Amino acid sequence: MNVPHYIGFDVHKKHINFCIKTADGTIVEEGRVLAQRSALRKWAAGRQPSWHGAMEATLFSAWIYDTLEPYGQALEMAHPAMLKAITAAKKKSDPIDARTISDLLRCNLLPTCYVATPEIRELRRLLRYRNLVVRESVRMQNKIAGLLMETGTPFVKEKLHGKKYFANLLQNLEEVPESVKDLLRLSRGAMEMFQATQKRLIQRLLANPNLGQRVERLASIPGVGEITALTWALEIGDPHRFPSSATAMSYCGLTSALKSSADKQQRGPISKQRNQWLQTVLIEAAKLAPRWNPQLAALHARELERGHRNRATLAVARKLAAYLLAVDKSGQPFQLRAQTTEEVAPLLDRAG
Repeated sequence: MNVPHYIGFDVHKKHINFCIKTADGTIVEEGRVLAQRSALRKWAAGRQPSWHGAMEATLFSAWIYDTLEPYGQALEMAHPAMLKAITAAKKKSDPIDARTISDLLRCNLLPTCYVATPEIRELRRLLRYRNLVVRESVRMQNKIAGLLMETGTPFVKEKLHGKKYFANLLQNLEEVPESVKDLLRLSRGAMEMFQATQKRLIQRLLANPNLGQRVERLASIPGVGEITALTWALEIGDPHRFPSSATAMSYCGLTSALKSSADKQQRGPISKQRNQWLQTVLIEAAKLAPRWNPQLAALHARELERGHRNRATLAVARKLAAYLLAVDKSGQPFQLRAQTTEEVAPLLDRAG
């Protein structure tokens, strides 16, 4: 008879500490294994298959999870911010951490987190790299403008990064050191390279048939663009893991922190426990979405009447998250609820 074992893994870059316990807490085995795929497969193959494992979500956890997951009965990922039993411990070491994770697992107290499929993680990695490339492109654009301002060269801001305008500007530069001209050429070349790279990454993402269809459905929402839809699809993963739009908004960082005690409630600023990629994209999208979506325009106007533009933007971002979740769960394109002219016109007039 195979006795179920509960294994806690404390993962690091070079090695992994493990602790194997039975249901009553008896330690069966403790040790350390190299953080290498071959060593992990050899270790896992020598164990009985009725084990349940758990590890903390870190930078190194994804590939370790994929390597060990086929060998056990169940493998879970723990939310690092919620592992208070480890972070608040008086004594802390790798073996102790592995024991603690094993105890939390066998007592069903492990704060688990969602693990996306390998395909989603691969595509998400591409999208996040695209975001890095875009930031570098913007840095090069700012550097070009900064070099021109340092040398007192007048330029038209709106046309500066146009190919033809920049070529003419560079050709007609006067009283500008050659070193600055060289830096301008280098910055322009880097900017074009970054822009071409990000376009290729987007094309590669949209070429995925499942992701492309999903993005097309999400982009049917007026005010939701290609990048917003891609970010939602890849950061959310499985939309059905959110039972309500409120939990999705919280995950996106669009709700404030709440402290409730002795019948008193206190709301704080927007919580920092969020998906920062989704929060940034949704808030930026909320600034432009009212231009194309009458319902969002009405919502923005209504909130703006209260005198706080940032809160109006946040309200639009929450509504966008609700729309995205509804479309993603239903698998159907967005259908805007019809509103009468009497409902929409006054609010649009007040929005200007």
